[in-house]
Amino acid sequence: MTILQAVILGITQGLTELLPISSSAHLNIIPWLLNWTKSAEFNAAFKGFDVALHFGTLLAIAIFFFKDWIKLIKGGWGQIRGKKTFEGKMFWYLVIATIPGGAIGFLLDHFLGDTLEKPLIIGIALLVMGILLYVVDKISEAKTQYEDMTLKQTFLIGLSQSLAFIPGVSRSGVTITTGRLLGVDRESCAKYTFLLSTPIVFAATLYKAKDFAFGELSFYLGVLASFVVGIFVIKFLMEYIKKGSFKIFAIYRVIVGALIIALSFIIK
Repeated sequence: MTILQAVILGITQGLTELLPISSSAHLNIIPWLLNWTKSAEFNAAFKGFDVALHFGTLLAIAIFFFKDWIKLIKGGWGQIRGKKTFEGKMFWYLVIATIPGGAIGFLLDHFLGDTLEKPLIIGIALLVMGILLYVVDKISEAKTQYEDMTLKQTFLIGLSQSLAFIPGVSRSGVTITTGRLLGVDRESCAKYTFLLSTPIVFAATLYKAKDFAFGELSFYLGVLASFVVGIFVIKFLMEYIKKGSFKIFAIYRVIVGALIIALSFIIK
């Protein structure tokens, strides 16, 4: 993999992982459109690289929400010792929500992952989830803030992320859609989604670390690009949704999904 390819994919990951538009879809479609997938050398290098890029955005999330995670971890430990706090409750909510969603997603990805990376399937997933995101966000009321989220809400949101193994669905897209359907406000949905993604992406990074090309400069530059862009995207989204909706992302998904579906019948 060339340095240019790695940086392009890193920027793509940073832009799309943290917005509800599916990084896995873009990481599969861009090499397909640019004919990179016709190279056996690229395909070999790409194995595990997508997870490495996710590690870059994971670092961005960890740094942006560093104070939140410190409070959550301290609260979780305090909860064991009998000291009940909101942070302690939320820490264990995150643990409970991560386990089933992560386990189901891992199994589905292991047995079905490669069969779902076809452009037609990706296009359909982008389009369908775009429509669902728009409709659900438009009709749902914002009844619950982050501090008031219940075990049922956090668990169902966590369970929904198991669908993220389908390229085009988007981890943040499906969890935000589920959260809005359950009455959680937009800002709280985004914050909880970012926190929820941390443990499962970290686990995936450790699991796939054996496939990382640690000896290649392109590897580090791709991860760095993903990290730097990710920081700016998180800040943008958290500010944007204070006043805006997810409509723009839904429209983007529908347009790109429709284009990919059309191109899947043209490009062979």
